[in-house]
Formats: sequence, structure tokens, C-alpha cells
Amino acid sequence: MSAQSAVIRLALTVSFLGVACTTNKVVPATDSHAAADHAMPPSSASGVIATDNRGLPPDASGALARLSSSPRHAEWAVIRTGGGDSVRAWVVYPERSSKAPVVLVVHEIFGLSSWIRSVADQLAADGFIAIAPDLLTMKNLPDGPDSVVAPLARAVIGSLDPAWVQKQLDAVGQYGMSLPAAEKKYGIVGFCWGGGTSFAHAVHAPGLGASVVYYGTSPRTADLASVRAPVLGLYGGNDARVDATIPPADSALKALGRTYVYNIYPGAGHGFLRQQTGMDGANIAATRAAWPATVAWFKKYLGS
Repeated sequence: MSAQSAVIRLALTVSFLGVACTTNKVVPATDSHAAADHAMPPSSASGVIATDNRGLPPDASGALARLSSSPRHAEWAVIRTGGGDSVRAWVVYPERSSKAPVVLVVHEIFGLSSWIRSVADQLAADGFIAIAPDLLTMKNLPDGPDSVVAPLARAVIGSLDPAWVQKQLDAVGQYGMSLPAAEKKYGIVGFCWGGGTSFAHAVHAPGLGASVVYYGTSPRTADLASVRAPVLGLYGGNDARVDATIPPADSALKALGRTYVYNIYPGAGHGFLRQQTGMDGANIAATRAAWPATVAWFKKYLGS
């Protein structure tokens, strides 16, 4: 990132008014829509309308409204990650009188979208300092609406070196814990590509406090011996591609005595938290179960 670009992004500060594995197993349904796993949802989805969803993140169609109405302080930050690299990040603070644990929010293949920022806002509403890094910062994608940026992000995200990504997350975690309002502990949650990345961060980072994986693939079993943080996995039943990676991870982590709890929500599709009105009500049912489980996980292992 050039010095001029860093200054511009910094100027964008915005304020808005015994450890045994236990599993909950559901036999996953056949994935009949694998080709649509990573399709951008329409701005307004048809199907079951999500109502009475206070305390949940919005779906993609409600993200901008959530951001514009949030009373929580949010701002852009540019975080130096070493070797001349940096990432911009969206930081949202909870309204509380005591220091808060930090949770990193890792985006999908669509990049740091409005929806991911709205998820960070909900985590702040739940009491955490939420930091959503743009792991495509160094790709210099143009600014613009999600409909413009998402296809560009999807085209380049596969070029990211996984080891480089983990280095960026290390730096963002350290940045978060250095904030005056922060506790010296952090967790991570990710979605889709970010879900797999958040599981990989549990492999990579011995100081991680907790990881939550939303419909992301599991690491290779050979890599799991280094996992120390408790991992919660939240998956759609109609996501066979991802769900096929759960049993090997479960067996390996159980043998290692690590904590890996997972839930598969019947009928829910890949990306259910983003597309809450999909799958004839299964996605919103999964959302209503998964989000409270996410908050409880972080409160249990990071504190509240």
C-alpha cells in the first residue's frame, strides 16, 4: 500500500450513531446446489422472510441499514503487518465500561463486504471489539459497492498465499489486543473462505483464545496436532462439499484430546448466515441457533 493510499484510508475514519471433544452430529443432506455455493445473493431474496431477529446479524440485504443505524463507534484502521505490507480493517467498539476481548472477523471470497462489517457490528453489540481485516488490501481493488467489488475479489482471492494470510491475522490480532480498550486475548470467526481460514488460524496461532468456523473446510488432519484453541464449527446440512471434511477433523482432534464442537443444521445451505431467507426457512432456523452459540463460545473462552 502506498503512503498516499494509507493516508487516504486513514482519513476515512467513520463513527456510526477436561478438554474432550463433544459433537452434535446430524447426517448431512446431499448437496444439490454445490455450483451455487459461492453465488452472490440478490439484494433482496425471495422466500421466507426473517422476522423478529433482534440480537442477530442482518442478512446481506439488511447490512447497509444496520451499519447506518448502529449507535456503536466504528472506524477504519490501517494496520502494518511487516515486510512493507499492511491491511485496512473495520474496527467496531462495544458500548461498555470495562475492557473487552477482541474477535477478528474473516471475510468470504467476496472480500470485506458491507455484510461482513455488519457482522462485526453485531459482535460489538454482543460485547466484543470486532475487527474485520480486508485481506485483499494489497491487491489494490477499487472502492465501490459490493456488487462491483465482489466479482473482483472472487477473481483474486485464490492467489493469496495461506502462510501470508496467517501472518496478516497475527498482526491484526496483536493490533487488537494493543488497543487501550481491549483485553489481552482474542478469538476469530470466519465465513466460507474465511471459515476455513479461521480453522487454519487455530492450527497456526498458539496464542489464539477461540475459533468459530462458519461453513468452512477443515485443515488436513496431519496439521491438526498444533491446534490449542477450542474450535466451534457451524455448518449447513445441504453443504456436502464442506461437510465431508468434518469427520476426519473430528476424529483427529478427538484423538488429540482437543476441543472441537460442531453442529450441522438440517436443510440449511452454504452461507446460511448471509442468506437468511433461503432454503424454505432452514437458513433462518440455522441462524437463530448458530449465532447465540457463537456468542456463548466466545464468552466462555474469551470472557465477557
